[in-house]
Amino acid sequence: MTLIELSENRMVYFVRGSRRKSNFFWAFIVFFGSLGLLLVGIFSYLGMDFLFLSEEIIYFPFIPQGATMSFYGIAGICISSYLWCIILWDVGGGYDIFDKTEKEIRFIRWGFPGKNRHIIFRVPMKEIKSIRLKIAKKEKDIFTGNVSYYIIACMDTIEQGLIPLTRLEDNLYVQQTVDKAAEISRFLSVPLLNS
Repeated sequence: MTLIELSENRMVYFVRGSRRKSNFFWAFIVFFGSLGLLLVGIFSYLGMDFLFLSEEIIYFPFIPQGATMSFYGIAGICISSYLWCIILWDVGGGYDIFDKTEKEIRFIRWGFPGKNRHIIFRVPMKEIKSIRLKIAKKEKDIFTGNVSYYIIACMDTIEQGLIPLTRLEDNLYVQQTVDKAAEISRFLSVPLLNS
């Protein structure tokens, strides 16, 4: 989460959605892998070698190997197009807006195209009790036996309970999470608690 606006009465955080390096990486890998499978299936149907330079490959029959390769290639291209659409639409991205003039906090996220593309969740400032830091234990590492911990900043409200302000996908260090929670609690004039 990146702070993009800070004034006396307003603080806005940008939340990154699905436009992450890992999503781009997997979309490229799935696309080119499935394209290769589809091309192998097409070339086996045409009775040609896929790699024109290799003469050691013997005949690759279309039934059943070529048809199977074509099926997996088409399925992979469908999955790849889904990944590219999610990246293009930036599903899950949006803003966290803390506004003192309107006396409310808005969590705005982008979803899939359609009637409910913009998801807006509003919390009145009078409902906020505190900002909490939740410390939890991850599972034990299988190979080394190390136990790791993670920390999440949450907003404690009267009606909705705990609303997370940071996500595990943000890969924030502990100090960054604590700094963000302290900055929000100072801005909202609510206590910062550790639980």
